[in-house]
Amino acid sequence: MVRPSTSWSLIPILVPGIIGKSLSHVKRNDTETFSQSLLRESMNWMDMYYDADAGYLFSLSAQALTHETRASAWYASGLLARNEGDDAEQAAKIIRNVIDGQHKNISSQWFGDYQIYPEEPTVGTAQYPPKIYNSWDPNWRGFVGTTFVLMLEEFPQLISYDLTQYMLESLYDTSIGDSYRVGGVDTDNLYPAYSNPSIMRAFVTGWVGRKLNESNMTIAGENYATQVIDLFNRDNTLSEFNSGTYAGVSLFALTLWAKYMPESSVMGANGGRMIQETWKSLASLYNANLKNVAGPWDRSYGFDMQRYLSILALQMWTLVGKSDAPIHPKPYAMGHKDDFAIGPLIAILAPFHNTLVSNSTLSALTKFPGTHTVKTSAFSQPFDTYPRNITAWLSPHLTIGAETFSENVIGGPATNPNSFNPAVVQWSRKDGTVGFLTLYAQVYELEAVASEGALNLTYPSGNSSSSFSFLVGTNSQAGKRDVASWDDVEGIKVGVKGTVDLKYSVTFNGLVGGSGSPINSFEFWNFTYTMPPGSTDIPQVFLTLEHNA
Repeated sequence: MVRPSTSWSLIPILVPGIIGKSLSHVKRNDTETFSQSLLRESMNWMDMYYDADAGYLFSLSAQALTHETRASAWYASGLLARNEGDDAEQAAKIIRNVIDGQHKNISSQWFGDYQIYPEEPTVGTAQYPPKIYNSWDPNWRGFVGTTFVLMLEEFPQLISYDLTQYMLESLYDTSIGDSYRVGGVDTDNLYPAYSNPSIMRAFVTGWVGRKLNESNMTIAGENYATQVIDLFNRDNTLSEFNSGTYAGVSLFALTLWAKYMPESSVMGANGGRMIQETWKSLASLYNANLKNVAGPWDRSYGFDMQRYLSILALQMWTLVGKSDAPIHPKPYAMGHKDDFAIGPLIAILAPFHNTLVSNSTLSALTKFPGTHTVKTSAFSQPFDTYPRNITAWLSPHLTIGAETFSENVIGGPATNPNSFNPAVVQWSRKDGTVGFLTLYAQVYELEAVASEGALNLTYPSGNSSSSFSFLVGTNSQAGKRDVASWDDVEGIKVGVKGTVDLKYSVTFNGLVGGSGSPINSFEFWNFTYTMPPGSTDIPQVFLTLEHNA
């Protein structure tokens, strides 16, 4: 492998001024206070998992005292930001360990990637065969790579010269390795429409190219970013639309574009605008009364943002404070809690990122603006036959959202029906908790329209064997424990008509029993409608929905 012949002391990146007008209503002291509280709480939590002898975090999922790589890198950034006692020394130890464990075989598909955990066997051996997103995760190049860049940009005085060179060599390797990724080749799924890793890939490649004076790498980053931007510009939406987790990652990565790339880069020129437009879209779908972004959700790790930890909620914490964000007082008790480890990165970038958030967005995050509808679209090539048409109706205590699609996979571009939620209803309950209903993804093609108090769903290519499964959240502590019909569901009145057989089945998916397991740690009741035997009608269900808490 040919390495740069330079001494690695590199061309400084030009940091652009804040894109867009500084917002007078954003109080810098508030942003700093909120971001400091996020940094402090996330670090206090990770401190309990840190193994100073090993220089790694123990697994945040408590996997028998094994360690984990990505969260350790995130923790290192927080150590540098906090910089108390021997924090910088411990950060250096972690960084070296992470790079020591980087995959070094240039001929392997996982070259330049980072170990999932340091105790794992060598990827690619007979006993530990390579399996993408299992024994190795190509997106970790982006997660660790962006973290290294952030540390080099924000805390250069705390990183020794030798360690700086080691980090830059690692970043060079990870950029080369990322160039091996081609959507549809060798089971890889990185297309520009895979928003969060695509934005990270473009940034790391472009940043490293500029830093090392590697023009081909710089051009590669610019070209890939241009493809991401072209998809975004269709309707000012991320292709990976409306994800509590991955919208947060995309906003993080776009902040790197806006803050660290020069205006001469398409990333520096567009990053701030894309942040503003993404927040505009999210704010239009956010119901501050429910503390949830209305559906549909392309990729979700839960059905109520107050019960699972989303990276988007961490962004909101820095904007409006923890108490007004969809964050439980004990974030580490929430579902998908491991993502709390990215808290330091969000906190470090918040003073810059938050200047790009508009007055109307900030207002919508704390006060529901009133009943309204949303119509937009998103496009994920090569999976979508045409752009997904998105509709949503939001009222003070009830939201309905849906998307029409025609795709070549089931479960959205992530091919995961457990995370793809093309039709979602949420409502408030008397005790302040949130009820939910989501259509389980089972088809390649869906026509779905949300309107005032209604949800209309059709399978254009369905037949008599088609079924509609609605996953309905369990009632609150004060509600009925047993659900046998819609009348038993707390807080909402549901009417059903259509071409389906109106007799439906109800089963339970529970933590320790029932007909199946929870999805993303959420228990639910499964209301399933089938077609009449031998029916030649197009499968269709029309739900009327009325809040009655």
